[in-house]
Amino acid sequence: MGMLQEFRSFAIKGNVVDLAVAVIIGAAFGKIVDSLVQDIIMPVVGKLIGGLDFSNYYLPLNHQGMNLPLAEAKKAGAVLAYGNFLTILLNFLILAFIIFQMVRLINKARTLGRLGDKEEAAPAAPPPEDVLLLREIRDALKTPQGRI
Repeated sequence: MGMLQEFRSFAIKGNVVDLAVAVIIGAAFGKIVDSLVQDIIMPVVGKLIGGLDFSNYYLPLNHQGMNLPLAEAKKAGAVLAYGNFLTILLNFLILAFIIFQMVRLINKARTLGRLGDKEEAAPAAPPPEDVLLLREIRDALKTPQGRI
């Protein structure tokens, strides 16, 4: 029973729940970026390069024809599917850029939050001169005679 309660307390801690939510949202966001890259960006890039489907670009390694779709060419033998790789690479770059921007905004918000805290806690005014003199006298009286 002890281990079950320990696991329960671990699983419902805020950090674990936050991490689980982040993973779920990240997976959903990854699908959105996949769709953006495969359904919107790569067809435009493919049109500009002259092909219809950029993900079907490959170099045959077993003398299969270049006019076959990628799936058929893979069945006929090994292929170097550079179009698919470039699609996934572009997908990664977009995700990395968006995550970079999110982290940058979070860091900026944290910095602004810290500055606001420092402004609220203004430094205390220095003590008056008479208090400083009294402290010096007190400290001088505490030292034994003949020592400075």
